[in-house]
Amino acid sequence: MEKVEWKVEGMDCTNCALSITKYLQKEGMKDVKVNFIGGDINFELNGSKSKEALTKGIADLGYKVVDESVATQIPNSKFQITHLFSNHLQRFLFCLPFTLVLMLHMLPWHIHFLMNPWIQMAICLPVFFVGMSYFGVSAVKSLRRGMPNMNVLIAIGALAAFVYSLIGTLGNYGMDYVFYETTATIITLVFLGEWIEHKSVSTTQKELNKLAGSQKVMANMIAFDEEHKELIFAVENTQLHVGDLILIKSGEQVPTDCKILWGDAYVSEALLTGESKPIHKQKKDSLIGGSLFTDGTVKAQVTAVGKDTVLSNILNLVKQAQGEKPPIQQLADKISAVFVPVVIGIAALTFVLNYFAFDISATNSLMRSIAVLVISCPCAMGLATPAAIAVGLGRATKKGILFRNAKSLELFKNITTVVFDKTGTLTTGEFKISNIESTGIDKESFKRIVFSIEKYSNHPIAKAIVAEWKINNPVSWKKIEEVKGVGMKAEDAEGNIYQLGKNEDQTHTAYLTKNNILIGWFDMEDEIRAEAVEVINYLHSKKIKTILLSGDSLEKCTKLAKAIGIDEVYAEKTPEEKLKIIEQLNAASPVAMIGDGINDAPALAKATIGISIAQASQLAMQTAQVVLTNNGIKHLPLALGLGKHTFITIKENLFWAFIYNIVAIPIAAMGFLHPGIAALAMGFSDVVLAVNSVRLNYKKVL
Repeated sequence: MEKVEWKVEGMDCTNCALSITKYLQKEGMKDVKVNFIGGDINFELNGSKSKEALTKGIADLGYKVVDESVATQIPNSKFQITHLFSNHLQRFLFCLPFTLVLMLHMLPWHIHFLMNPWIQMAICLPVFFVGMSYFGVSAVKSLRRGMPNMNVLIAIGALAAFVYSLIGTLGNYGMDYVFYETTATIITLVFLGEWIEHKSVSTTQKELNKLAGSQKVMANMIAFDEEHKELIFAVENTQLHVGDLILIKSGEQVPTDCKILWGDAYVSEALLTGESKPIHKQKKDSLIGGSLFTDGTVKAQVTAVGKDTVLSNILNLVKQAQGEKPPIQQLADKISAVFVPVVIGIAALTFVLNYFAFDISATNSLMRSIAVLVISCPCAMGLATPAAIAVGLGRATKKGILFRNAKSLELFKNITTVVFDKTGTLTTGEFKISNIESTGIDKESFKRIVFSIEKYSNHPIAKAIVAEWKINNPVSWKKIEEVKGVGMKAEDAEGNIYQLGKNEDQTHTAYLTKNNILIGWFDMEDEIRAEAVEVINYLHSKKIKTILLSGDSLEKCTKLAKAIGIDEVYAEKTPEEKLKIIEQLNAASPVAMIGDGINDAPALAKATIGISIAQASQLAMQTAQVVLTNNGIKHLPLALGLGKHTFITIKENLFWAFIYNIVAIPIAAMGFLHPGIAALAMGFSDVVLAVNSVRLNYKKVL
């Protein structure tokens, strides 16, 4: 199935996202994820409907699919619903003068001409038409698709006050029946609240917007004229193709993924990995689009463009995670789906009880009903989780921590045990050969055979041997394969079987056998990561148990565990045995496992949370729920802390969303709030959530 990624304008609440989700699912689309904060939609196209048909269907719901080429333009474009006004600030500024004039008749000294209801109606009409062109149209569309949104409440409230005033005007019932200023105040203040809310919510996308903004830059493209002279000219990186040659100079941003052909440089990948220290890159090294040259000049060949780049993969991962809904949000979504009809019922009940049971005048009963309508805020419940997740994921991404789904953020709060792989996780994976012994063959022949086998392996030990020995005349194998948990097995032209890896004696790093006869072994030393002790101490301070689970020898594992303070050791385990151990540990309590993400993939998948260490360029190969792209474990405590505090922020947001509506609706029903003040309070209720979520960006989580 084709994976579709769209940017959609016009979504401003959970009900908008639910409407699009239900429509796409009804049309047979799979794995639908909708993030109304960023305006992102992801789904799998099943072939029963064309993209054009789906685009038209979404347009019929009241939303607009934007061309994919502008998918990174996140801010404010989603609110461009009418041609006359492009955002709520413009609507507010248009309505404000009319509303202020209408409010003048409420002053202690009366302005005579404003006491005429027909003049008040004339002043109110421009505000009413602008309000209904937005809230009214949105309300009708939402009702038509069976998913009433917050604008239904605003439209009914403003319309009720206007119609009541119109009847009073036509019937000449006097100023006690005229409330045009209420209509104007509701519409004007809701526009103000909506604009402030949208600005506040957009700040939750700040870190993601930084990444998205770095996708479009200028590049120095290299070409050649008829005389094969080199020409350099500036092009936008979106015009580059795989295979193009580019020049990158000191201080410039790498325009797209590429490989160095000439030169060397120091490169900062802080935007992608959170690691501020520049990395030295030279010929044949890969460069990631979005990283920054701090010193040096290179010529490079483009290896990936557009959606295939590392930066695009990171952005897509984060957007998909934002579209996920953790279990805690499910109750809020169910309530949001029925909230508007319930509030309309409460508003009607408010009028009936006030007028018939408590003998309140029809005018005051109506004002209380309208206050109930406009103070209610279903958006707060829908915004509670997405806002916190957007900030949490943004801060994590900035530090090189990628969450594949939002559920992982919630699961972190329960983790009581962290299981570590050894090689490349607690150690650097940069091995050095410390000792070689051979029997029956000379050392050079031994090294040649070992090199010829290890060049076909991706294990860190194999890579270290290939890099250190660099033998020019390797053995040509008839057959070679990797046996998981055992090692490498090769067959030469004469039919001799060589096996390189472990045996029953785990004293040395690896043993080489020829036709099951030992012909040599070697030892390698692996350096412990500088941050390992600090990370283990942090976990212990949080009462989290630490376990080392490795296929390496018991002697080496025990030595490492003692050096850094790990609680428990499981050594000399095959991938199958690792999987069983994780199953047992998981049955007792929630477990996080951290490994290289490839060799440990089954165990990582079985853990409550699988965390892998990888270079950003290896992202597509990772299956773990959380990926640390800074090539180390120093940000593991931050990942745990962010997961825990994001969940805390979600709970705080949901508490505010529920308590606001539980308290505000009765206050409005009892007549303590003017509808205009109620409208402003509704807008600011979402601002509180956004501000609380943004606080996560600066909150101490360790």
